[in-house]
Amino acid sequence: MRRRASLVLLALAVFCTALSPLLRWYAFPRLAKVPAHHYQAVVLEAKDATLIDYATLEPRRVSTVTMVQTLKGNVEQARRVKAATGRDVVVWDTLTYAAGPDGAMVSRIPERYVFDAHSQQPVHAGGEHVDDTPVRRDGIEFKWPFLVEKRDYRYFDLMTRTSAPIHYKGTRTFRGLDVYYFEQTIPWTEVPLPKRLPLGITPDAVRQLGLERWYTTRRMFWVDPVTGAPVNGEEIHREELRWTGHPEKKPVTAFAGHVKIRPDYVADTVATVKAQRRLVLLLTRDLPSGLIALGVALLAAALVLEARDRRAPAPGVPHDGGKPERPPPGEGALSRGGSP
Repeated sequence: MRRRASLVLLALAVFCTALSPLLRWYAFPRLAKVPAHHYQAVVLEAKDATLIDYATLEPRRVSTVTMVQTLKGNVEQARRVKAATGRDVVVWDTLTYAAGPDGAMVSRIPERYVFDAHSQQPVHAGGEHVDDTPVRRDGIEFKWPFLVEKRDYRYFDLMTRTSAPIHYKGTRTFRGLDVYYFEQTIPWTEVPLPKRLPLGITPDAVRQLGLERWYTTRRMFWVDPVTGAPVNGEEIHREELRWTGHPEKKPVTAFAGHVKIRPDYVADTVATVKAQRRLVLLLTRDLPSGLIALGVALLAAALVLEARDRRAPAPGVPHDGGKPERPPPGEGALSRGGSP
């Protein structure tokens, strides 16, 4: 009976030990994915910023410039792309809406980002665009992959519509979370004007005045290394209108400010990420390590039972290890049915 029990325990130990790496390296990459229906809204602010007045083409100091960034999963488009490519994808339709202190629109830039639901790598399908202009992304945007590595990544820049390295700068502590800190600097680059500008002004009208738009930024992200979700982001952002062919003329500052996520949205993001990271850690750390520990315990129990079974005396052998007693002469014969 002990022999049978030890074999059962040994089989369970092998099963748990084998299941642990399968759960981490096979199941997790297939189960962990960004939901196609995800929706998020974030409000960012730049206090004491500089903003152009398009009526006079003069920069002015303002108390606050507000940017509202909404992100909505397009489930139907994701299904179409999956049917065409065979890949599990997410399609995010985003809108970055900037407004002055009076609430009037400064710019409005829509965007479509199509990416693999598991790896977060871009998928070139489904009408990816920035401001209704087709683009072909290289690298990540908005979110890092699950289980972020301590290395540089390529990050897509909305303004230049190109990708550039975003550099890993170390581990920080942010609101109780150990996060990875990344920075990206975009040098002064000529960029397209938004198609939607205040006062009904068009990009062609600005170009006819002999002006072109230039931009630079220093971008900072605090990223949760488990889920890959940024828990905070900031930009030191500058835009200028420069005179085409006249570098001697003084540029007009279109916008200058330190853009930060509003504190209440930071708190909400941190709470959401803390809840999501528990699920990822369950699949990547807690369950695999628990299965290994259980496998070791089952193996130890199997070995103990096997050792006890080997030490148990055979039937008819006394516990002191001596030889079995022989019956008196004649008793054996009688017991076997012989005559006296």
